[in-house]
Amino acid sequence: MDKMKVTYEAMLGLAAEMVLDEAVLDFRRKRIYDEIDRALADGDEVGFQKLTEELKALCN
Repeated sequence: MDKMKVTYEAMLGLAAEMVLDEAVLDFRRKRIYDEIDRALADGDEVGFQKLTEELKALCN
């Protein structure tokens, strides 16, 4: 029974870590999109290029 409890707790821990990772990824993705919008509005081509590369790397 103890082995089952340890396995269950490990699985819960992994699930919690996956949810947290997805939340952080979603936050970073939204932040980059906001910064891309700002770069476009400001006409900042260099910033736009940098941010789109960062977004590409994040999504891979």
